[in-house]
Amino acid sequence: MLGNLIGVVFDGVAFGALLFLISVGLSVTMGLMNFVNLAHGAFAMLGGYVSVELMQRLGVPFLATLPIAFLAAALAGFILERSLYQRLYEADPLDQVLFSIGLVFMVIATFTFFWGPTIQPVNLPDWLRGQIRVFDIGFGVYRLFLIGVVILVTIALGLIIERTRFGAQIRASVDNQQASKGLGINVNRVFSLTFALGSGLAGLGGVLGIDVLGLDPTFPLKWMVYFLIVVAVGGAGTIRGPLVAAIVLGIFDVAGKYYVPEIGAFVIYVLMVVLLLFFPNGLITRRA
Repeated sequence: MLGNLIGVVFDGVAFGALLFLISVGLSVTMGLMNFVNLAHGAFAMLGGYVSVELMQRLGVPFLATLPIAFLAAALAGFILERSLYQRLYEADPLDQVLFSIGLVFMVIATFTFFWGPTIQPVNLPDWLRGQIRVFDIGFGVYRLFLIGVVILVTIALGLIIERTRFGAQIRASVDNQQASKGLGINVNRVFSLTFALGSGLAGLGGVLGIDVLGLDPTFPLKWMVYFLIVVAVGGAGTIRGPLVAAIVLGIFDVAGKYYVPEIGAFVIYVLMVVLLLFFPNGLITRRA
């Protein structure tokens, strides 16, 4: 019983870490840039497909595809932000929602046309397969690797936002665009790079999530609600909030599907309602 509980908690933490990695970019765009981007999952899917194509067609090792997928999703996010999203920053949130959800359906149709509706395979290296047994409890090697990557990314992202000149420019641009422009900050460029960073993190999460979440053209629509729940419960515009929310939701989601499979994912929605009742602004709100 204890071994099963530890295994469920471990799998939940790994699942939550993956949700955080993909969702943190959405938290940044919604909380800092005030843009409701429901197409955020499309960048995660793009990263996943880039990785699969590189591995299957060119024989690129799995680890080598991670930075390439990050850059591909970041570039796509940068181009879309410059060409389309930038025009909607001052638009009504409903317009942003309608535009981004329309973009999701366009992406699904495009990927289905070129790659078909089937789930894409992933060939993990041998050293990422199997389990490590500690006190007769098995821990998946790939999930340990996933948790380790998310820890490193979280530390790096926190340092970028809180300790660098670029992070200070982001916070200043969000708090007062006019004053930031007066100080010589190129607000449009800061927002473009911030959007690209969030999109790149989603692309990285899309690669790492192939073995856990699966990858097919409906990915952005299938997991959209999960990403939104993480941001809503954790608090948009923060890093710690979505991290805590993703871990808690991941554990409860895995536990619900393991112990009460009859109701499946319903557990995570009940937990969301309860948490939002007690923390309507999110578990951790952004400091002014």
